[in-house]
Formats: sequence, structure tokens, C-alpha cells
Amino acid sequence: MTELLLNHLGGRAQAGSGQGTLLVDPVLGTELVRVDSTGLDLAAGFAYARDNAGPALRAMTYAQRGEMLAAAGKVLQARRDEYYAISTANSGTVRNDTAVDVDGAIYTLGSYARIGATLGARTHLVDGDAASLSKDGAFQSQHVQVPTRGVALFINAFNFPAWGLWEKAAPALLSGVPVIVKPATATAWLTQRMVHDVIEAGVFPPGALSVVCGSSAGLMDQLKPFDVVSFTGSAETAAVIRSHPAITRGSVRVNIEADSINSALLLPGEAPDSASFDLFAKEVAREMTVKSGQKCTAIRRVFVPESLFDAAAESIAARLRKTTVGNPRNDSVRMGSLVNRAQFDTVQSGLAALKAHARTLYDGDSHELIDADKVIACCMGPTLLGASDPDNNASVHDTEVFGPVATLMPYCNISHALQLVHRGQGSLVVSLFGSDDAALGASALELAGSHGRVHVVTPEVGSTHSGHGNVMPQSLHGGPGRAGGGEELGGARALNFYHRRAAIQAAVPVISRIH
Repeated sequence: MTELLLNHLGGRAQAGSGQGTLLVDPVLGTELVRVDSTGLDLAAGFAYARDNAGPALRAMTYAQRGEMLAAAGKVLQARRDEYYAISTANSGTVRNDTAVDVDGAIYTLGSYARIGATLGARTHLVDGDAASLSKDGAFQSQHVQVPTRGVALFINAFNFPAWGLWEKAAPALLSGVPVIVKPATATAWLTQRMVHDVIEAGVFPPGALSVVCGSSAGLMDQLKPFDVVSFTGSAETAAVIRSHPAITRGSVRVNIEADSINSALLLPGEAPDSASFDLFAKEVAREMTVKSGQKCTAIRRVFVPESLFDAAAESIAARLRKTTVGNPRNDSVRMGSLVNRAQFDTVQSGLAALKAHARTLYDGDSHELIDADKVIACCMGPTLLGASDPDNNASVHDTEVFGPVATLMPYCNISHALQLVHRGQGSLVVSLFGSDDAALGASALELAGSHGRVHVVTPEVGSTHSGHGNVMPQSLHGGPGRAGGGEELGGARALNFYHRRAAIQAAVPVISRIH
């Protein structure tokens, strides 16, 4: 029988008592490992984290907790090759796509370790200047932020088992809040291994980092008022989480990242042979194919001036033709598989729905897979669709196909283009391409209200910009509306979610002691 992965809860490794769920290689179809959380004493595990790990973390300074993050990063770096192998087997990713997840996780840990060093020997944060509450100024109000006295529950998505863990856990642990992560079952192996390795290395106090693999049943029931929960996944599941009594009655703080119909927009005034046009086509093709389009930040809608529609279609298609698809272990393959058969079927169904409202401009499935059996492998080629009337085509603005699929659409003028982009009803990111700084700046501000991040690319930063879909720890990640309304990362801003703000009203000598 295949290996049953251990959960880590209550300060110790624990095996589920059931048969578990089998994880399968999405390219080869071979059995990998099993995960199971049946029979775990969740209440005891949450209590252990709150009552033992929480006080231990809060007794440390931000600098000391930052040092622990740096130590965790070293543990992960030393085992990087093992994580790459797990990602290839469990997620079907090529090496470059694995790097986005694994190396991105290590980079994020390092970023928050450095933030801890800058915060220094403090155990709380001062929020703004003191304000006088009396005529003589002797009585003042000072706002502070202190770590929440609970646990952070993370319910994560399947597409980033490494980065998805640490982009949440790093700011939580730096804040002094213990973490319990429930990874998506389909790709839980990498998350479990990273947590296991860090725990075995003794980096954090016992119970500061826990992982529950398998069913999420009962996890939300353990939440208490000072806990927090952060979820990444579908809007349907997000609605269930928001309606849970822990949220509606207990006022547990919740952060949601849900569906997102992200866009790329080429501004007017660019010729087909311009640098901006080339950067635009390159980024669209890249974002369609990185991790087989299974990124919450991937480009789904593509907008160009009417006169450039055909040129853009051909330029993007020309790049997609170079994307070889198949077994990620073959060095000639540039795009691996979808994560499993269920995801493959979901993407195919979504694509069929979109094709009813758009025509196919490039069909990547017309090419043979490399070193993979189409009957077994969950691989599909990139598909570029085209919708000539985006004003009267609600489906292209409402349907997110979580795979290598994007829809190209024309616009009349910049006002029309911005209106179309806003029809995403709230997205994680939009990218703007062009060479007119004034027009780009104005458009960026106009779109900021419906996007968590506006990524502007001009020829001057063509070789140095961080990428439309790359979530950098220095910038906010999240978005309004249908994107969930949440915020993560953004440098030290991420710590806000794991702190409680309070006003301390006292005489000046007392106020001076809390700075």
C-alpha cells in the first residue's frame, strides 16, 4: 500500500485512522501517496496551538521571529531538489513552473525574515502618533497593534502547495500567531513535506506550525473569536465559509481570495512592430501557459484596439505554437499537465461553454503530446479564443476557465477599453502595456478601484518587470468584488490581519512607555 502522509497537530505527528485519499501522478497515472485526517482530535489540536504555541511566539520579539523564518528558509533551500521532484510528480509541473511555487515560497520567507529584522526588539506595533484628549495635552490616546491571541487557519488552493503555504504563514508567524494549514487534497504532498521538514528541524515552538491533510470537515467548527481564517479557492466555498457561525456569530476575522477574471490591455497608439506590442503578446502567451494556466492571477481576458485584433491574434498564436506540451520530465516540454483528471474535466467543460460564445483563434490540442499518453495524461494545449462583440457577450466577462485559456477582444477607444476591463467585477490584477506614460498613469488610477494590483509595462522595464502573474511579497495580493475582497502580503501590511488594533488612553508618562 502507498505511504500514508502524517498530519502534524497538537505538537506531534499523527496518522489518520481511515484509508485516506490516493494522490496520483497526473501525467503517468501512477500512485503516489495517501492523505487522511480521519479521527484527529481537532479541538485538542487547536487548543494546543492557542495555549502553548501562541504564548511562546508572543514572548518573542519580531526580530527573533524573523530569525526563525530565516532558519525555515534555510531548511527548505537545503531540500529544494526534493520539493521539485514532488511537484513534478504530484502537480505535473515543468521545472520553471515548479520554481514559481517552490522558489517563490523561499523568497517570500526571506522577505518576511528581513521585515522582522527591521521591526527589531519589539513585541507590539505602534500605530500612528499619539493624539491629545485634553486641553493641556496631559491625557492622550495612542493606537497600538498587538498579536491576536488565537490561531490562524489556512484553507489553501491546489495550485500553489508551497508558496500558498508560506505567503500566509510567514506574516502570521512573524506576527506571533500559530498556524494550522489545510492544503488542498490534490496537491497536499508538497505542503505536508515542507511542514514536516521544518518541524523536524525544530525551527518553531511546538504547535506553532500544523498541517491537516485530507478532509476539512470540522476545522471551521474549532474557530474561536480571536482566531483568524484565510481561504483561497472558489467563490462557492468562500460563501460557505462566510456563512459559518464562527464568522457570523463569533466575528472570526476572515480573508478570502476567490475567482478572478484578470485582464491584459494594450493601450491605443501602438503599432504591430512596436516594443510595447511585442511585450504585450509575449506576456499574454506566457501567462496562458505558466503552470498550465492554473494561476489565480493568470490572464483570462485580452483587450486590443480594433485595428490590431488580427495582428494580436497572430502574434500570440505564434508564441503559443512554440509551447510544447507533455511529460514535464522531458527537457523539450515547456508546459506540463493540469493537476488531476477532475481539474482536466472541469477545464474542458468550461472551455466548451466559452466556445459557444467565442471562436477559436488557436487550438493547442491540435498538436501531439510529448512523451505522454493522451488517454492517461491530464494534459491539454493552450487555447486562444476571440470574441468580436465584447459588449454583448457576458460569458467572456463572467466565466473563469482555470487552465491555459484566454479570450481576445477588440475595443473602440480607451474609455471603452476601461469599461470592458471593469466588467470583471473585481480582479486580482490587470496589466497595461503601452508607451504613453500619461495615458498609462491615468488608466492605472481608473482601474485601481476594481483591482488589487495594476501592473504597468513600458519598453523601459520590458526586461526587468516582475511579471503580470508573479505575486511579489512587497505588493498587495487580493482584489475587491468577485476576487474575494481580501488582502495578503504588501510587505509589513500583511501583519495587520494577524494583529488587533486598540487605543490606549493614558497620561503622557504612560504613553511614553508603550512606544
